Amino acid sequence: MKAVLFDLDGTLFDTAPDFIRVLNQLRREEQLPPLPDSEIRAVVSNGARALVTLGFGTDENHPTFEGLRQRLLDLYLAHLAEKTQPFPGIEPLLHRLSERGIAWGIVTNKPEAYTTPLMRAFSHLPTPGAVICPEHVANRKPDPEPILLACQQIGCRPEEAIYAGDHERDIAAGRAAGLPTIACSYGYIDNGDDPARWGADHLVHSAEEIWPLLQRHYIENSELGPFNTSGLKTSL
Repeated sequence: MKAVLFDLDGTLFDTAPDFIRVLNQLRREEQLPPLPDSEIRAVVSNGARALVTLGFGTDENHPTFEGLRQRLLDLYLAHLAEKTQPFPGIEPLLHRLSERGIAWGIVTNKPEAYTTPLMRAFSHLPTPGAVICPEHVANRKPDPEPILLACQQIGCRPEEAIYAGDHERDIAAGRAAGLPTIACSYGYIDNGDDPARWGADHLVHSAEEIWPLLQRHYIENSELGPFNTSGLKTSL
């Protein structure tokens, strides 16, 4: 194995606290009471449009929608990384990968304008081999193009990498790109959704489970070959 790729929001970093703060701040500006944290967390992976729909009950055709969306994004840019943290287990995982000479990267649908300053706030982490945002490709996830570009930038074949994400589109993109996949149920899961049904090769319930999984199936078991995933459906 040469690379481990991650989705960003809900997989690598817990960015929900900053989104919770700014959405409820925007609701206060509109003379509305705050929403429960759990309701906001569940839709963070679906982006600003989903947050505006949740917060104000409007769709993209409503005349106030775009103004609310832009105000939300402006507030987020002003406050990103204030409460955001890597999920427990992520920081030691990245250091272990670096010590093994295994690259890591990010493939996200988060725009570069927010991804770049967020990553700058965590510059103490090992340097990623690739950070792919929607602006870098013609087609965003669930299309495989961003994952394939990350592999190209890192210098590995798709079968030499693995992709972890907290949304069904992440798993669809990884599978379409030819990578083994890890569904992360600790992330931002829509109400009623079930990560066990996404068709991932593995399912983890905390980021701390990723390193043992990699050791078990992709690092120490060299006799299986780099990515012999047949029969390795696992739920740790």
